[in-house]
Amino acid sequence: MKALFRILFVLLAVSSAVESCPPMDRDALLEIKAELHEQYLGIFNSWTGADCCHNWYGVSCDPETRRVADINLRGESEDPIFKRAKRTGYMTGTISPEVCKLTRLSSLTIADWKGITGPIPPCITTLPFLRILDLIGNRLSGPIPGGIGRLRRLKVLNVADNQITGRIPPSLTNLSSLMHLDLRNNKIYGPLPRDFGRLGMLSRALLGGNQISGTIPSSISQIYRLADVDLSVNSLSGTIPDSLGKMAVLATLNLDSNKITGMIPASLMNTAVSNLNLSRNALDGQIPDGFGARSYFTVLDLSHNNLRGPIPKSISSASFIGHLDLSYNHLCGRIPSGSPFDHLEASQFANNDCLCGKPLRDC
Repeated sequence: MKALFRILFVLLAVSSAVESCPPMDRDALLEIKAELHEQYLGIFNSWTGADCCHNWYGVSCDPETRRVADINLRGESEDPIFKRAKRTGYMTGTISPEVCKLTRLSSLTIADWKGITGPIPPCITTLPFLRILDLIGNRLSGPIPGGIGRLRRLKVLNVADNQITGRIPPSLTNLSSLMHLDLRNNKIYGPLPRDFGRLGMLSRALLGGNQISGTIPSSISQIYRLADVDLSVNSLSGTIPDSLGKMAVLATLNLDSNKITGMIPASLMNTAVSNLNLSRNALDGQIPDGFGARSYFTVLDLSHNNLRGPIPKSISSASFIGHLDLSYNHLCGRIPSGSPFDHLEASQFANNDCLCGKPLRDC
């Protein structure tokens, strides 16, 4: 009987060991915990015990291998831990390079903690299964790792709202699976890669609020799935590629607050784009007379440019224009009557050379 109990004990011990996470993954998580400091919510209080796959907050493991697959730590969440504390999270410290020992990691989210500093560990590019890298809303500094293009499975790269510096690595365009790119509100400088169009799966390219210079690569128009482009508040120059107006699913094009010159491509006036913001540039020439039934704009903002001539009559044939702003240009002539002009205010036409008619003075 004693021998039977010994066998059962050994089998239970082996079973428990198999079901627990590997000690190397647990050790790596504890090193990550040691470098991060969170004192209000007790996020890391559950990170105790031998099995990091069981009830460790924000940690998930592969059910077959028991290797750590996901780290999901968000400083803004609907999780009960935040509701009880009645506050959002605040965390300081740095992201430990020990995270790179979690070689089966599929997603790494350490987002919206506001106080985490230091660089993105360069070794992050050695994680072959990484699909999501979400580090938005911290105070991370330094460059995007130069070898980021090695992450061929990466679908989401989000490092917005940090203090990231340096240029966009040329290898980034090797990310053939990337669908969501968000680099907004950092200190990234230099040009966009000329071969940006190699990101064939990309649906959102959000790079506003940086110091990006140079011209807009025409290769962007080769990305068939691209729906949202935000390059606002940068230092881009040159002209708007005409091919952008020929993209099948592009819905948002935000280029405001740059140094873009030349004329507005006529193709942008009668396309799938519904949110078009070209304000605060140095665009000249006339507003293209190319509106039609496909023209459906929730936002059409052409203010603060050097546009001249009349407001084109074809604009009245647009199926919908919600917000229209043509202020601070050099436009002249009568404002067309009827939709969409019957609900607009004088401020949306202000500071032009000689516009007249409702809602401005009579002609």
